[in-house]
Formats: sequence, C-alpha cells, structure tokens
Amino acid sequence: MTDVATPKRVLSGIQPTGRPHWGNYFGAIRQYIQLQDDHDGFYFIADLHALTSVRDAAQLRQNVIDIALDLLALGLDPKQATLFVQSQVPEVSELCWILLSGTPMGLLQRCVAYKEKVDKGIPADAGLFTYPVLQAADILAYDSQLVPVGADQVQHIEVCRDIAGRFNHQYGETFVMPKANVLDDSAKVPGTDGEKMSKSYDNTLPLFGEVKSIRKQIMRITTDSRPMEEPKEPAGDHLFQLYSLFADPGQRDEMAAMYRRGGFGYGEVKKAIAEASEAYFADARARRVDLEKNLDYVHEVLRAGAERARTVAADVLLRAQQASGLK
Repeated sequence: MTDVATPKRVLSGIQPTGRPHWGNYFGAIRQYIQLQDDHDGFYFIADLHALTSVRDAAQLRQNVIDIALDLLALGLDPKQATLFVQSQVPEVSELCWILLSGTPMGLLQRCVAYKEKVDKGIPADAGLFTYPVLQAADILAYDSQLVPVGADQVQHIEVCRDIAGRFNHQYGETFVMPKANVLDDSAKVPGTDGEKMSKSYDNTLPLFGEVKSIRKQIMRITTDSRPMEEPKEPAGDHLFQLYSLFADPGQRDEMAAMYRRGGFGYGEVKKAIAEASEAYFADARARRVDLEKNLDYVHEVLRAGAERARTVAADVLLRAQQASGLK
C-alpha cells in the first residue's frame, strides 16, 4: 500500500481593519483559498493585530464578523480548512511573551512597518513595535509549514524564522521552521487613481456592497485625456488591467484589439469592468446574503475553528514551556 503524504499546513491571517477589496482578493485571498484543496489550511482573523489601528470596540466586533462572512462567501470551506478568530486562541498570546523574552530589539527596529511609521514621523506604540513577534507566534503556534505572502512581505517570514531559530538554538528543537509561499503577483490590481489598490491610499473597490454604488465608483476611475479616436496601448493601462482580472483570454484579446484600433471612450471600458466584476462575484454575493441570515452558523464555524486551533496551539505552547523551564 502506498503511503499518502500528510498535507502541509498552510497559515494565513487577515486583519479586520476594514472590508476586503479587489486588491486583497486577487493579491492574496483567492490564492490562499485555493491552497485549502490540497493543504491543511489554518486561516485566522487577526483581531489582536487590529488593535494597533482600530480603537472602536463595536467596530472591531463588526469587522470580525464581516471578514468571516466575506471569507466564507468567497469560498473558504470549513470542511477543508480551519477558520478562527486570533484572540480566541489565548495560547498564542502566552507564546508571544515567551518569544518576546528572547527577541533582540535591533531585529524589531529593522522591521519595515515600524521603520516606515517612524520615518513618516507617526507615533509608534509598543503594539506596532512588537507586532512581528505576535505574528511569529501566530505562525509557530500551529506548526505552520507554508505561509502565503506577497513578495513585499517575505521579511515577515524571515523575522519569524530568525526568532524561531534563536529559540531552537537556545533551548533545543522546539518549533517547525516555516517557509514563505510567495504569491503570484502577476495580476497587478490598480486602484481608482491608477496607483496600487490600498486602503491607505483610499482608492479601493469593495468586493461586496451595493452594486449601484460600486458601479458609480468604477465609473469615477481616473483616466487620461487622450482623444477617443487615438489608438492606445493596453499594456500598462490601469483600466485594461482591471478588466483583465475578470475577463477570459478571448475577452482580453478583444479588448486589447479595441484599444489598439482607437475610436472608443473610456466609459465603454469602465462599463465592461462593472459588468464583468458583477458577474464574477455574483455567486459569492448571493452566498454572503444567505450567510447573513444564518449568523449562528458563522459563529459555530468560528467556535469550532478556535477549538481545533487551541488543541494544536496548546501542544506547541507546552513544548516551548517545557523547553524554557516554565514547566
């Protein structure tokens, strides 16, 4: 009999600081949901991390439920993956303190997110400064083997490996060393101003919401002032890039040919983007409406996910406690 390989454990978290947008979906969510098919997926809603920026308790609670609804609607399957809320696994916070006790200040001072805040003159609190250690605890607590990240987030995994490596060297092999699973960034997602879609730039397009409102946002996307009759090169054009997210190869080729012929208005492209995106997310939108009517199910998914996550995290925490002399 041939042995069946144990699926690798993949872990990813999403902060409930606002509703996911097109950039979040095509840049990360779509790809790590796909990983659930042949991996042991652990996906969590990072409410502890969100405390560094969300200071409204009611808003944070609502954000957590909204993210759970969004992920389930987009295809995360609780029968294949474990979905839970970060703060419902207190073992992670205890593990974080153990890791903090051996993490050099210099390592944290070199972390990009902290440096960017300081360079901009923005006050940085202790939560922001130490968040890479909590992030490391998130990863290590579940013996995670793969962590999906964008190319610009690989440092997070390097820091985690550094922290885990120091602990393992000091106390003996305790933690599984995770690896970054660098996500495909070929599908660039520009925002409504042509720059990278980001909440911090206030240029996002939401995955869910009132269809007419989203269509109005699409129709207001910034464009250049070239005349309609002028042929245009589709490569690098942000409207063409947005359309390409939803179109099949034949539709992309047809749109590219129209660009090169000229004689069209950007309004035509925006309308095509709106129609294509509405069709693309139609099923997910319908699932979300159904889930909103069954919040007891959503809460049960999160409860069951936290229970499984705690079982795994408790074993890892015990290893760390025994290795460091706490037990």
